[in-house]
Amino acid sequence: MNSTVSKILSLVSGLIGLIAIYFLARIIMEGDDAVKESLDLQNSLVSPFVSFARIILIITAVIAIVFSLWNLIRQPKLLKKSLISLAAMAVLLIIAYGMASDAAVTNASGMVIKDGEAGSVSKWVSTGIIYSMILGGIGLAFFLWDFVKGLVTK
Repeated sequence: MNSTVSKILSLVSGLIGLIAIYFLARIIMEGDDAVKESLDLQNSLVSPFVSFARIILIITAVIAIVFSLWNLIRQPKLLKKSLISLAAMAVLLIIAYGMASDAAVTNASGMVIKDGEAGSVSKWVSTGIIYSMILGGIGLAFFLWDFVKGLVTK
């Protein structure tokens, strides 16, 4: 990275940090108890801080996505690998959806919980849980494989 871009990024990071410190100092000066008790004080102190954090998060996400896409467009081999990986993730999602139940969600005594009726929402929640378990299992398998490989090669 050239020094001009590095300096600009350092200045922007410092500016963001100073703005955040300003908001934090305002909250600390008012006191924790005062902020908890007064809704108007929360709106005047905490809401701008949350809005600032939300704006920084959105800007950061947009920049990350744009530069990732730009890098993929510039390097076709990476684009091909990424598309293959997305296809594999889609296949795992389809498998998880096929394994998911669309039955009503019940509590320990077998009664249907509030908003736990059977249907598509229940199916997608179950899909998300199964999908997370599949991905977690794959991640754990690779972690253990790398661990054993590290023990053997040293």
